[in-house]
Amino acid sequence: MLQVNHPIISENLLLAVLPQAEYLHLQFKCDTVELLVNEVINSAEDKIQYIYFPTNAIISLMKQIDFNKSIEVGMIGNEGMLNSTLLLGAESTPFTSVVQKSGGALRISARSFILELEQSVILQRLFKRYIKVLFNQLVQNAACTRFHVVEARLARLLLMIRDRSQSPRFHVTQESLAQMLGVRRVGVTKAAGVLQHKKFIYYNRGDIVILSNAGLSSASCSCYQTDNDTYNRILHHEDDSSSE
Repeated sequence: MLQVNHPIISENLLLAVLPQAEYLHLQFKCDTVELLVNEVINSAEDKIQYIYFPTNAIISLMKQIDFNKSIEVGMIGNEGMLNSTLLLGAESTPFTSVVQKSGGALRISARSFILELEQSVILQRLFKRYIKVLFNQLVQNAACTRFHVVEARLARLLLMIRDRSQSPRFHVTQESLAQMLGVRRVGVTKAAGVLQHKKFIYYNRGDIVILSNAGLSSASCSCYQTDNDTYNRILHHEDDSSSE
């Protein structure tokens, strides 16, 4: 992880919900860091040292099933925050957090974050809402993994990466996709081949270009839209009283 001295232009959408004064105050307390691909930010049960607000990095929440098997149970990008379990009073995290796409993030120490929460009802309300969003996403992802076919799940995953990378072009290896989906590499090859045959994507040696947003959306399971609707409803439309 590299600490840099220049501001990152891309915004974290969760922090952007804050009133400007609250946002600038919290941003002042944060360091700007660059997260590197495949970097393990923290392992399961590690004590939480920092809270991260990605700006254009993407972080996978991985859960180890057996000694040599793990699956992605969640994805954090510019829409969210990493290590939110600190809000629940937990000093450790149940996930291993791995950087899937290099990029920037705002980082604040766990101690400073708790102090800021104690002094701001606005921060408490926003981050309690985000916990509700994240819980819904984790449940949705579990159901998706159980009931939806690989092709639809891959389309959903690619749309999620597109949103968080803010680009229709990105690089992600077949091995990483297989790990994120919890399937064998041959399953990714077959599903990606179908999407490419339909001219929804171009895929070659980990380089992915989304050729048709509408086509990829039609190939995705409903979980992609459900997640987006849940995020917007909880963070932007619920009354403050509903998050108490």
